[in-house]
Amino acid sequence: MTQPSLYFNETHDMLRQQLRRFVQREVLPHGETWEKDGMVPRAVLRRMGELGFLGIRHPESHGGSGLDTLASVVLAEELGRSSFGGFAITVLVHTDMASPHLANAGIAEQLARYMPDIVAGKAITAVAITEPDAGSDVAGMRTRARPDGDDWVIDGTKMFITNGVHADLYFVAARTDPDARGSRGITIFIVEKGMAGFRVGRALDKMGWRSSDTAELVFEGCRVPKANILGAENRGFYAVMQNFQNERTVLGAQALGEADKALEMTLAYVRERRAFGAPLWDKQAIRQRLALRQAEVAAARQLVYHAAWLDARGQDCVKEVSMVKALCGELVNRVMYDCQQFHGGFGYMREAAIERMVRDARVQAIGGGATEVMLEEIAKRI
Repeated sequence: MTQPSLYFNETHDMLRQQLRRFVQREVLPHGETWEKDGMVPRAVLRRMGELGFLGIRHPESHGGSGLDTLASVVLAEELGRSSFGGFAITVLVHTDMASPHLANAGIAEQLARYMPDIVAGKAITAVAITEPDAGSDVAGMRTRARPDGDDWVIDGTKMFITNGVHADLYFVAARTDPDARGSRGITIFIVEKGMAGFRVGRALDKMGWRSSDTAELVFEGCRVPKANILGAENRGFYAVMQNFQNERTVLGAQALGEADKALEMTLAYVRERRAFGAPLWDKQAIRQRLALRQAEVAAARQLVYHAAWLDARGQDCVKEVSMVKALCGELVNRVMYDCQQFHGGFGYMREAAIERMVRDARVQAIGGGATEVMLEEIAKRI
């Protein structure tokens, strides 16, 4: 598929081609095994690091490529097209949702210590913000951190943390000013696996994204050196909000890739599958519904690309990104519903890729900002 030159340059196009080859050769033959194992092997992530895929947004001084938001969209779209949503989100949390906190706010010593291994895939990252009673409502956070000598001591629980079981580095948000209200008084800490007082409470069993590990994290008197504060003390909420725009754009692009792949698969299926003496494609109701979904995906694609283009230029795009997240999260589920429907009984079988893709897509309207939250963000700006 040729991309519009308004948004993408030769570097973006080359990245897309490289990613598509990687998915074809190193993901598709093994994805089902990863689904059963509940994780993406570390060797695969290291291979992605070797190929430069894990550092496309990070500084060249630390082994990255220093590319823009549009490069992240290319990455997310192509990983989404793999049809393995769990694999895609494992990578995207590392590249675009967790490690950017270090890239954006890390001081020189922190960047030098952690970034090379992050880019190489030797240290996998997770971001721990969501709690049992505070998901999209970041201001409702209850995890606390208090100073004690040369350390901070963290107490609390984080929930639904992608990469939570197998990550090496966690960027953990905690309330550090007990008197501050709402979104104020939150700080982000770098927590390393193995630090005293930090443990994985349990691995969570999910409906979809089966090859992505998801965890409950428990902090019970977890001691973190003061040198591990990331960014300014009590300003963590603003860092979270800053990266939400990139995160939600990437999630929209992932959903877009998933929808595009599902339509491609379904078009091939209905042209081969015969019923009542003719291919399903000959049924007007089916081909018109698929035509409509193609049109909707094409329109959503332009919105995703435009939002990424605005973000790459440093322009205020909260409204556009919120539209991306709401629209793509809902659209991918409509597309999957129809694609599974037109696969008939086969589409309900676990051996059918579309069955897995339906389960994976459901969370796109929930995670990273539920549709209802995104619609409120849009409403505030119209």
